Amino acid sequence: MARVVSGIRPTGKLHLGNYFGAVKSFLKMQEEHECFFFIADIHSLTTHPTPQDLHNNVHQVLAEHLAMGIDVDKCAMFIQSDVPAISELYTYMNMNAYIGELERSVTYKEKKNSQPKNINAGLLTYPVLMAVDILVHHGDFVPVGKDQQQHLEMTRTFANRFNHMYGTDYFKEPQAYSNTGELVKVPGLTGQGKMSKSSGDADTIVFDEEESVIRKKIMRAKTDAGPTEPGQKKSEELQNLFDIMELVSDASTIAHFDDLHQNATIRYGDLKKQLADDVVNFVAPIRERIVHFKNDKEALAKAAKIGAEKANESAVKTLKEVREIIGFKKFY
Repeated sequence: MARVVSGIRPTGKLHLGNYFGAVKSFLKMQEEHECFFFIADIHSLTTHPTPQDLHNNVHQVLAEHLAMGIDVDKCAMFIQSDVPAISELYTYMNMNAYIGELERSVTYKEKKNSQPKNINAGLLTYPVLMAVDILVHHGDFVPVGKDQQQHLEMTRTFANRFNHMYGTDYFKEPQAYSNTGELVKVPGLTGQGKMSKSSGDADTIVFDEEESVIRKKIMRAKTDAGPTEPGQKKSEELQNLFDIMELVSDASTIAHFDDLHQNATIRYGDLKKQLADDVVNFVAPIRERIVHFKNDKEALAKAAKIGAEKANESAVKTLKEVREIIGFKKFY
């Protein structure tokens, strides 16, 4: 069975775009592969979060993904810092990474511009830690977006360099995970593209927020001036709302409002009100499960412990073998 490794950033809260994108993909992968899903709390230290923020963010992410259906009996869902072998292997692999190639990382260049007062060494060696996250579990596949393609290429470079340096074929070259289904891109509410926290709160529908907040966001969503004649094509902003409706509404509801638009008799207030009702009904049971898990310390502790045990079993074996390959030998 192929191994899949994927990280989750402990920042922000889960929104509708995440759910129909990464989370739905995770649920599919855990049924088909041996999966290692980790909450990347060590990575997050590059932004210097406070201890309270770091803990709360990890707590939130773990609760959300369990609420969404991640099954700890089917995969390893773990917290990165619970696996010490990752940090040790990161140290070794840093010795085989060169300043020039790390400085050419697109992410590093972007971070230098976005946080010029915090250009720390962790930002520079970020690709090495990402590589270790994958290699420590001998991952076959990694789900990556366009912004992470370069990091996957660097992972292959580090793996091959280690093999060449020590005359072995120990590390394999991980490949990008090919999703057999089309990933759903959920549009945002501001007409700025796909739903993303980077576009601001007004753009997203967050699961862990009050019903009244969700309704206000949808009622304020960007549309157009309305059709002036029958058969007029929908604007991009209006199509965004119909695309969201495709995810949460009945087919008859969508057909009803589509007919109204085709006849140039649609009232956007009615459309938004219906969409708000449908989104709230879709989100409500998931939000309840998130609240449940956030308050169930025993369930969170059990899930984190099971995940750590699975991840450590894999990582400790890799680290032991890497130490032997490098030449670390005890004299006692």
